[in-house]
Amino acid sequence: MATAPKTLAKMMIRAAYDKMAEDIVLLNLKKISSYTDYLVILSAGSDTHARTIADHLQDRFKKKDVILHVEGYQSGKWILIDCFTVVVHIFRPEVREFYGLEKFWGDAEREEFPDGL
Repeated sequence: MATAPKTLAKMMIRAAYDKMAEDIVLLNLKKISSYTDYLVILSAGSDTHARTIADHLQDRFKKKDVILHVEGYQSGKWILIDCFTVVVHIFRPEVREFYGLEKFWGDAEREEFPDGL
């Protein structure tokens, strides 16, 4: 049975928070894009920290078979985890600011998760 997109996004947020992800934001793109339903955007303190979060998400969701593709893992500066209805962006803070996805998707409904869920 497939997991509802928002439920999956919140499960990803909780798992990322378990590995000390920071500045976690959920953007709802359902009404404004056909690209995906939700973006999870978060920050990591170092390249190694970003890879640790990505590893944890991949391990945690491997059995659910929801992860389609991972990009940027080697550099650790911007790791994208594509789950089709949910796309997770793990950024180093300076890279997150430079690309400004939250500004680009400024019309999206936004939820912040300073303390996980």
